[in-house]
Amino acid sequence: MKKLRMASAVLASSLLFTACSNSNAGTGGSSADKGAAPSKGADGETVTLKFMGWEASPLETQSVKKGLEQFMSQHPNIKVDYQPVPNTQYPQKLLTMLAGNAAPDVFFLGATEYRAFQKRNVLLDLTDNFNKDMSLDDFVPSSAQIMSIGGKIYGVSSCIVSPVLYYNKDVFDKAKIAYPPSDPNKAWTWSQFVDAAKKLTVREGDKVAQYGAFGFENFYVGTAEILSNGGSLFNKDYNKMNINTPEVKQVMQSIFDLRVKDGASPTAKTLESVGMKANQMLQTGKVAMVADGSWALQELATMGFPIGVAALPTFKEAKTTGQAHVHAASAKTAHPKEAWELLKFLSSEDYQIANIKEGLWMPNRKSLYTEDGIKKWFNDKVHPAGFKELIPYFANADAYPFPMITQNKVNDIITEETDKLWYSGQSVDDTLKNIETRSNAELAK
Repeated sequence: MKKLRMASAVLASSLLFTACSNSNAGTGGSSADKGAAPSKGADGETVTLKFMGWEASPLETQSVKKGLEQFMSQHPNIKVDYQPVPNTQYPQKLLTMLAGNAAPDVFFLGATEYRAFQKRNVLLDLTDNFNKDMSLDDFVPSSAQIMSIGGKIYGVSSCIVSPVLYYNKDVFDKAKIAYPPSDPNKAWTWSQFVDAAKKLTVREGDKVAQYGAFGFENFYVGTAEILSNGGSLFNKDYNKMNINTPEVKQVMQSIFDLRVKDGASPTAKTLESVGMKANQMLQTGKVAMVADGSWALQELATMGFPIGVAALPTFKEAKTTGQAHVHAASAKTAHPKEAWELLKFLSSEDYQIANIKEGLWMPNRKSLYTEDGIKKWFNDKVHPAGFKELIPYFANADAYPFPMITQNKVNDIITEETDKLWYSGQSVDDTLKNIETRSNAELAK
């Protein structure tokens, strides 16, 4: 969900891992879907579940609370005490709580932390309940691949989020440049994208008044571009990094050139210096295009300017990635039955659709990508013109590779080394060589 999904603004030197929620369609539905009798504790009294998540944005927190109100109205014997916490150091805080006696019963868990936490035996095994009420076959491939750990389930994927290209239609209209295509089969090539970004970059003297694009130095976006070029980050078993290849070098050099050679992209520090987030730069026309996670649409749709969304530029074929946070339960919870009821609701159509309609997430169930399924969540007040053409892009997204490993130190290594590339003069060759060497040392542990 979001990637951790800690901010809607793209931060150029960080990995974003995100948040969301899923549906139970095609599996018989959750108890919430069917209006089943409320669950009770062993003594028949009200059970209170502690539920913890990160404060990704006020809008997301509001959406979660609204869903929980619905759950509690349908399950009057289960009270949910939702505890959103600052996103800073969320995984470390949660792990400390799980290791002690202060763990929440149910919680958000970043997809990139999922396997690392499961390896520590702090997650409740949900396999039996999951197989009784759901099926991996009902999920889009990216979600199914991330959730299954050796055929077992310890967390239910919350939705999917994917990197896409947002643009300000007014800026394009003023420059008389055609919009980037929403249809992934017609996506701009990288060279077409760069050509447009250069034309949309406006200089006033020695200063840039308007940049063509922003967000590609974020490795979350860069990963999709690497896949687009036929590259990969890991081997098929995800136990060895395979990043120092011509395909990856071409992508990283192209992204570097977009800012340094072509002068069409600002640094993250530029945004900091003017006190704006990426969405605000897009809204005010200071940037024409922003690559960001699909979750950003919830905020963008409220900002009062004509927003467009398109497939990312391609190298060889149109690619994006899919992933999001999972909902999991503590292995020590005193209320496993009630915890599953909440997890099941957080994977229900009712809960998922309400958030998709607001532009926060995309569905992770195949049933919601059918013609009838799309009608349940598509919102023309939020989803821009042409958005329906983009829908297969999400359904067919590749699994984001980082949730498939257990050594999260790899994420830090990539950030450290790419920072040297973007800001300190380190070459692409040395950057990829260092990432591969350092990461493989971690993966071998």
